[in-house]
Amino acid sequence: MARHSGIGARAAAAVAAAGLLSACIPASGGTDGPERALVPDGAKAECSVAAPKGDSKARQVRGMWIATVAGIDWPKDPAKPVATQQAQFRKLLDTARAMNLNAVFVQIRPNSDAFYPSPYEPWSQWLTGTPGKNPGYDVLDFMLKEAHARNLEFHAWFNPYRVSRSSDVKKLAPGSPARQHPDWVRKYGTGLWYDPGLPQVRELATKAVLDVVRKYDIDAVHFDDYFYPYPEGGRDYPDQATFKTYGKGMKKADWRRQNVDVMVQGLSQKIHQAKPWVRFGISPFGVWRNSTSDPAGSATKALQSYSDQYADTRKWIRNGWIDYVTPQLYWPIGDSRADYARLVDWWARQVAGTKVQLTIGQAGYRVGEDSTWKKPAELSRHLTLNQRYPGVRGDVYFSAADLAANRRGFAERLRKDHYARPAIPPAVPGRGGKAPAPARSVTAESDGKGVQVRWQTSKNATAYAVYRADGKRPGCAAVDTGTLLASVRGGGVTDPSAKPGKAYTYYVTALDRLHHESAPGRGATVTVRGG
Repeated sequence: MARHSGIGARAAAAVAAAGLLSACIPASGGTDGPERALVPDGAKAECSVAAPKGDSKARQVRGMWIATVAGIDWPKDPAKPVATQQAQFRKLLDTARAMNLNAVFVQIRPNSDAFYPSPYEPWSQWLTGTPGKNPGYDVLDFMLKEAHARNLEFHAWFNPYRVSRSSDVKKLAPGSPARQHPDWVRKYGTGLWYDPGLPQVRELATKAVLDVVRKYDIDAVHFDDYFYPYPEGGRDYPDQATFKTYGKGMKKADWRRQNVDVMVQGLSQKIHQAKPWVRFGISPFGVWRNSTSDPAGSATKALQSYSDQYADTRKWIRNGWIDYVTPQLYWPIGDSRADYARLVDWWARQVAGTKVQLTIGQAGYRVGEDSTWKKPAELSRHLTLNQRYPGVRGDVYFSAADLAANRRGFAERLRKDHYARPAIPPAVPGRGGKAPAPARSVTAESDGKGVQVRWQTSKNATAYAVYRADGKRPGCAAVDTGTLLASVRGGGVTDPSAKPGKAYTYYVTALDRLHHESAPGRGATVTVRGG
């Protein structure tokens, strides 16, 4: 993923200003104490006539990448105190909430290093400025808790093969596996890379990922587009010796693809064996193959991930090795080399009939670059086009700093045109899970500052969706997705946008961590004070 890195002056307040819904505040403390025990599984619902809503177009993944390599998004300055760094991270998450996003994709292993205490790799230099230096706290644990407190899914983003942006091994931390095993490392371009053809390299990446899966409550493991490195200077990747040892009579290109396939398939199996609910997703370069190379490819004239990075994403989809795919479609509509519209159509056809969810990687970093990208509505046009394809289940933006910068007002435009209300991600197919028991005992009280909505929480529920209908409505009724007010964790929410003198009816549903939604509990009606 390539981008520029400046953060502009306008931040979350700008994108939040137009909307009421980002202002909903999760109640502190929750309500699941001894006096309000958890609603058990199988408990009789308060409302037998209101069925669960199920899937709909309103369900979307809305995410942003938070890149840590070179401080692209965070931390901007490793010399700053921990408290300052943490405040900056919270600000990025608040930007996500202000935009009504529901997921963050956070880079925690940028260069064979770690944003957490790892038994396999050193602390990342991007935290303190010094490779291997302990920042004094568990960074991943902090990030994860802050994201979940805002009910943002946390996709832990790993780079499996990249070692360093510098070609000097001596600049790595003394405990780096790359210094301990220099025979695993290849110099290519301006950086260092592990050789994907070595079983030891695949084992290291697998151990690093599974260590996080087992120790932390992440929602997904995420890889980006870096497998074999992008071609540089017309030179071939220097793995001839490895190929001679392991190639076994294969063509080198096929062998390289097999190396990546083995990693992807094996890691997928191990992730799901460890925790079946943790997803595995990949965000490849946006072109698999051009149709001039393969009739099954897209009508494009661009670099091909299949033959340039040896990433056969189409195969991974067809074999169900990944749970979601987020191709980086970083071109505008009508681009002569790679038309966004044609690529969305191509990718939607690849996931059709599979359980793999498709989300689109969007180029927030490109806004302002040229005549097309100077139009603040270009990305909004992308989302409008996506609506033609039921298989497109959302969008992820590269990257967080660009959304916060809101150059040319593009983030405000996205929120106004498409993200005026929050969204629940679509339920995850093929990974088990079920809707929790419906929340009970919903109450709504006006306190002069808004409406306090509370409920009795349910066992095995991760989050709750709060819907607000105008006026007095039946206590038992199906919810309208167009009235979604907030999606939060815990047992309550404050709605400061309720207008004095108006009556509202609030309904609450419970969701498991894979977004299966219960029927609503009995609604609560309140007339707001004043007016």
